[in-house]
Amino acid sequence: MSWMKKSALLASITSVALVGAACGNNEEGSGAAEGDALSGKVVMDGSSTVFPIMEAVAEEFSAEQPDVEVTVGVSGTGGGFKRFVTGETDFSNASREIKEEEAAEAEANGVEYTQLSVALDGLSIVVNPENDWAQDITIEELNKMWLDTNVKTWKDVRDEWPDEEITFFAPGKDSGTFDFFSEAVMDKEDIRQDAQLSEDDNVLVTGVAGTKGAIGFFGFAYYVENQDTIRAVQVDGVEPNHDTINDLSYPLSREIYTYVNNASLQDKPQVAAFARFMNENAAELSEEVGYVKMEDSRYDDNAALIDEQAGE
Repeated sequence: MSWMKKSALLASITSVALVGAACGNNEEGSGAAEGDALSGKVVMDGSSTVFPIMEAVAEEFSAEQPDVEVTVGVSGTGGGFKRFVTGETDFSNASREIKEEEAAEAEANGVEYTQLSVALDGLSIVVNPENDWAQDITIEELNKMWLDTNVKTWKDVRDEWPDEEITFFAPGKDSGTFDFFSEAVMDKEDIRQDAQLSEDDNVLVTGVAGTKGAIGFFGFAYYVENQDTIRAVQVDGVEPNHDTINDLSYPLSREIYTYVNNASLQDKPQVAAFARFMNENAAELSEEVGYVKMEDSRYDDNAALIDEQAGE
């Protein structure tokens, strides 16, 4: 079973994987040196986009450190930050950078953190396979579709397109993917009220796959995993694929992140061990689950940040 299929089964619940690192959130660390057997918990929550990578990392890590429990929650980027800025979690997965107000709350709560880039993603605009007319769409047309409530059919977007009703599917407002789309496409204005929102990307896939006139958007990996039931549309003449995301020529390319609590890195050996394992394996596993790895130098930068905070 692929990593993404596993995420489809687990996206509505907290995924728990046993992995090796000493004690986690709200528990003392074991004090074991890295390389020794570790135990305890690592607590993580946040983006459904980043979830498949972290789920893969957790399962791989479990083979090396079977006595550590890692929880990988999927409450969305915003939901994850709500827990992270109060010190409730060790890691917060995010498909956008932390907002000023979230950073301010973390500071007020004495939570210091380190941002680690994990991989590259291309937010994918998808339609139903029966849609044989919309092969390419512009950012301007997307803006019109998602903001102008007078747009009811595909013909309202472009004259040569059919008079087929549009059904809109989008990530929920706690999603970093929603925030990215809002900034890149909607000029940070409110999304149309008739759009169907969900924090679960698999719900969006199902909605688009089952509705002829549908349009939706989510991370590239969910498109790759489901391209037998949905179709990606080119944006400004560029299709989302490994090469266009890697060179950032696809207009909706972006980095995805995890944030780690510095105190957890310093005080909990299991958190430092997991952070290092994640960084060493993120390139390979991000490719495996459908995302695009960064340049090696970016992971080297992450390693230096982890070592700095963990006391290496």
